[in-house]
Amino acid sequence: MTEEEIIHEFRASEALLEGHFKLSSGRHSGHYLQCARVLMNPERAGNLARALAQAIPRDVRSQIDVVVSPAMGGLIIGHEMGRALDKDAMFLERPEGVFELRRGFRLEPGAKVLMVEDVVTTGLSSREAIAAVGREGGEVIAECSLVDRSNGEADLGVPFFPLITLNFPTYAEGEVPARLAMIPITKPGSRKS
Repeated sequence: MTEEEIIHEFRASEALLEGHFKLSSGRHSGHYLQCARVLMNPERAGNLARALAQAIPRDVRSQIDVVVSPAMGGLIIGHEMGRALDKDAMFLERPEGVFELRRGFRLEPGAKVLMVEDVVTTGLSSREAIAAVGREGGEVIAECSLVDRSNGEADLGVPFFPLITLNFPTYAEGEVPARLAMIPITKPGSRKS
């Protein structure tokens, strides 16, 4: 898929929103990607996952034992990546604020893991999820996401392969521009903060 085709999928599914959003990172933005909308159609989700799988170098793909994604945002694309790569897919949850495997999921010691996210902004959730995989006995060898919103600045500590990079500006709490501050805040993410 080309970048234009990918953006079209986000717009066609009303997944690219405009307003004033407080992101799960705590930063503010005039744009939000509601990836659940773009992934709600199974055919579209499968097409995006296959395109994302192709964005991962072949030598990395050949090492993957299992796909892991953080709930909630990474759940659907993680499952579809498992299908695209013909690998099992499991997810991390944070019932007490810290990511962990539940529901009988477990990693074989030393399992080579592909971490899959929907959107990476600061990389905080990704780093927390990668640390959880290490505590569970696996090794994250790479991460991929549908969208990189970090301007290429997210340091995940592993190779990172986004399907598309979108550089919408984000702002710290005290740096929100006046035009954005006038719009009521919506907090659509899954992180409580």
